[in-house]
Amino acid sequence: MRTDGPTRAASGARAARGGNPAAPATVPQRSRHVRRLPYLLLAWLALALGMIGIVVPGLPTTPFVLLAAWAAARGSSRLHDWLRAHRVFGAMIRDWQAGGAVHRRAKRAATATMALCAALLFATAPGLWMAAAGSAVMLIVGVWLWRRPEPPGRG
Repeated sequence: MRTDGPTRAASGARAARGGNPAAPATVPQRSRHVRRLPYLLLAWLALALGMIGIVVPGLPTTPFVLLAAWAAARGSSRLHDWLRAHRVFGAMIRDWQAGGAVHRRAKRAATATMALCAALLFATAPGLWMAAAGSAVMLIVGVWLWRRPEPPGRG
């Protein structure tokens, strides 16, 4: 007789212990660490790119820091807690996680930076279509950004 999965007796025993009869009894500790590792690596990579974005024009900081917080929430509660408590990025991360809110000051800074980058593109791009394509993407991002809510009581 062929069976494709646990026997009824094994499933019943697991169900009697309060578990899901279709799920394994426990997930090994090592397996959880292996599943969290890619998120942890992504969090550190995104955080590094965000830090580089502080000094490199055209490389955004905010999206990388938000990506780092998202990945850290899945890969390392310690890193996630540190990011949420950070004196520079913490408020931005908490506002975003609470409701996708972006401060007006951040919107203005992002818009000014994108406008500067668009001007540089038109001044230096080898082809007009390259500058136009990059500027169009920045325009779309800018419209999306200004449609985001602002945190209550702050601007």
